[in-house]
Amino acid sequence: MASMKKQRLYLSLMLVMVMLALSPHEASAEVPYMTNSKDSNGDLIWTQPAYKPVRIVGSGLTVPDKDKPGNKVASPMLNPKDLFIDEHDVMYVADTGNNRIAEFDPEGKLQRFITVPDSPLNKPEGIFVTAQGDIYVADTGNKRVVRLTSEGKLLQEYKKPDSPIIPSTYIYDPVKLAVDKRGYLYIVTLGGYQGLLELAPDGKVQSFFGSNQTRLGVLDKVKRLLYTKQMYDNEVSKLPVSISSVTMDANGLLYTTSSGDISRNQVKKLNFRGDNLLKGGSAGKSGNKVFGEVSHFERNESGGKGFIKPQLADLTVDRFGNITVIDKQYKVLSQYDANGDLLYFWGGLSADSATQLGLMKSPIAIASSSNGDLFVLDDQEGIIQQFRLTEFGALVNKANAMTLQGRYAESESAWQEVLRINVFFAPALRGLGKAAYQQGNYEQAKTYFYEGGSKKGYSNAFWQIRYAWFQAHFSTLATSALIAATAWILINRLTLYTRWGKAWRSRPKSTHSVRVQLRHIFTIIRHPIDGFTAIRHERKGSYLSAFFLLSLAFGAVMIFGLYSSYLFNPVNPQRLNLILLFTEFASIWLGWVLCHYFVSSILQGEGRFKDVFIASSYVLLPLAIVGIPLAILSNGMTLSEKPIYSFLFNGMVIWIVLLVIWNIQSIQNYTFGETMVNIGATAAAFLLAALLIFILYGLSGDLVSFLNEIYEEVRFR
Repeated sequence: MASMKKQRLYLSLMLVMVMLALSPHEASAEVPYMTNSKDSNGDLIWTQPAYKPVRIVGSGLTVPDKDKPGNKVASPMLNPKDLFIDEHDVMYVADTGNNRIAEFDPEGKLQRFITVPDSPLNKPEGIFVTAQGDIYVADTGNKRVVRLTSEGKLLQEYKKPDSPIIPSTYIYDPVKLAVDKRGYLYIVTLGGYQGLLELAPDGKVQSFFGSNQTRLGVLDKVKRLLYTKQMYDNEVSKLPVSISSVTMDANGLLYTTSSGDISRNQVKKLNFRGDNLLKGGSAGKSGNKVFGEVSHFERNESGGKGFIKPQLADLTVDRFGNITVIDKQYKVLSQYDANGDLLYFWGGLSADSATQLGLMKSPIAIASSSNGDLFVLDDQEGIIQQFRLTEFGALVNKANAMTLQGRYAESESAWQEVLRINVFFAPALRGLGKAAYQQGNYEQAKTYFYEGGSKKGYSNAFWQIRYAWFQAHFSTLATSALIAATAWILINRLTLYTRWGKAWRSRPKSTHSVRVQLRHIFTIIRHPIDGFTAIRHERKGSYLSAFFLLSLAFGAVMIFGLYSSYLFNPVNPQRLNLILLFTEFASIWLGWVLCHYFVSSILQGEGRFKDVFIASSYVLLPLAIVGIPLAILSNGMTLSEKPIYSFLFNGMVIWIVLLVIWNIQSIQNYTFGETMVNIGATAAAFLLAALLIFILYGLSGDLVSFLNEIYEEVRFR
């Protein structure tokens, strides 16, 4: 026993040593936070710091003392809301609480405060400076945008425009803005769900730009379908989420962040038509992209529990095209490449009692300098923190820049060095995949894309491999198919009138009950209503055949999860727990059968439990008939054939649904209307039963803990 304990102790020590050896010591030694990334499966991985904090800008600010000339008094930034860095690395801060703009030189030294004495600012929240030196301020408290000269003199003001495009209920409270090279303004207004307000240089309204889509739940869609127009108009309006910030890159493309109740497309890269260019990304993930890498399940302000979503307050685009966003909720910076694919994220909450370099209390704005450094504005502390690229971050940027420019071969050595530092870094694997693909090494490219989680790249590489294979083997395949077809025709012709051929065709059919029941599968396929009726009235089924069909259906589900192509399989086969899969399959199917039987008994159904059990097993036939061949065929498909795959998969689902309807209608002797009522009641009963089981499971855990505590207390007394 003692030796076993020693072995466990030694094993634990070895594991700790291995983890320490593999962990990025730089992160703990040089910076006060961990830098994280995600692998191809979306799992969190530690990586070397990409940025390190170097200094704080904006602390110890002073202004001349009005009462004592020659002296100065402290004048810290108060609740600043925006930060902008121009092409000369001069920093401008919208010092909201002090009604001024603070200007710092590239070394972080205060140059001046801009206050516009002729028309004082009132709680300015946004700042933008053009290449010509014109300063645009979102003067929120005055409900206007002002254009200033580089000396801070008022040139123009943009108040609420009068236009038929502007709704009468529109509230014009500018909070952020960007200005393009033509002088057109793109203004974020507080709560403006219509999108960015686009104004011409003369202040005329052009359009609303880049708005978010209305987020409708299932209940809202049902209401739209069933309610009259008057009834739906009386409902509380569902409005799109408003934009929280806007910035512009060197090419004139606009980027926006959105916060609030939104889980996808929180960051957008907009072209001149307002289309989002970040959907999908180079990794080739289907659907809309998700930004903000931290989300916790905890109690919210209303007392309930749920996922507290990220709140993306601002973003910046550096000279490499990387997009860095601020999550104000979790005090985290997340950086993505130009395609919106995650590079890494880092940060954390600063202590309340002190200012900690690298950690933040309330990050509200971010900007990048010409050399790629990041500057983060903290509105609670009234300071700016500067983050500088590390060697690792610079290496990733160098490799990624060459990849985005199409210089794949040149990027290979840089990506190899990144991969040497962090073998799980997914962007490096995708970069190497692109390099291998350009060089025609499609097998290696396919491997890299698979390990890097790029389905789009994997599909392209596999298409090339498949094309080359067909070119090399087409003549053999065509000849084999022709020989097989000819042989089949000849054999049928030659054996048509022979004695043994006639004997084979007229052989007596087996009367064995199990074989008869299994042959009933073909009846269900051809004539489902007659087939289910025969199960009820002609006993064309047994528990043995039902269990056989259930085993076949579970086998199909297992094959689907284990052997479907990586391009179409939503589950990682390496993580597929067959015991858990069987438990889920059996629980759902048996739960449905029991609920359906009890509901049918109440609703005067004629089916016995045996009939319901056996017939419900035949309902799963499409899983084996379509699912297994589809899983096998998917391994020869690329994303180009996704419509074919989706058609077959959706056809299988529709076939199962139809079999459920015909099964209930035939077994219970219902009309179609009664069948639909039964299905709805069964679904409700199933959900209620699942909820009760979940509650009982939770209570049983508490009960066991309670009894265990009583036992321990009695035992020690």
